[in-house]
Amino acid sequence: MAFRNNNYEEKEYTENLVALNRVSKTVKGGRVARFAALMVVGDGHGRVGVGIGKATEVPEAIRKGIEDAKKNMVNVTRKGTTIPHQVTGVFGAGKVLLKPAAPGTGIIAGSKVRMVLEAAGISNIRAKCLRSNNPINVVKATMDGLAQLRSVEEVARCRDITPDDVKGGVKR
Repeated sequence: MAFRNNNYEEKEYTENLVALNRVSKTVKGGRVARFAALMVVGDGHGRVGVGIGKATEVPEAIRKGIEDAKKNMVNVTRKGTTIPHQVTGVFGAGKVLLKPAAPGTGIIAGSKVRMVLEAAGISNIRAKCLRSNNPINVVKATMDGLAQLRSVEEVARCRDITPDDVKGGVKR
């Protein structure tokens, strides 16, 4: 019996190159140049990951970044095509504010944040980078914000109350 390689997994994810840096290290014989690729991978249905790959060649750095992003995938809680509530993500000096938006708004965000949100399958949202504009810090701050999202059902389960009580339903 021949086993098939699961190539369908490779095709179901969107892979975006967010930033490519040329970095160098000074050694005894001179400078050694390398490339660092920041990659975002997502399925468009609530799963997204970010990874960094470093190598001497650009394609190898991109491949390593994609592998790292697939290892670091997280599930994003969504409410239709937006997020359930406002949240602020922080990583290093990067700080990103994410706000839900009405249907038809689109993605109002900077290019780095936009790539993460599109990969996660969020199509109506407003976002603002509040501090650093370093691509790595901004992308990881966005991921931190998306990881903090909770649905009403999840909050109700944690507090051992009904979803109506979370929303401010009947007072007892």
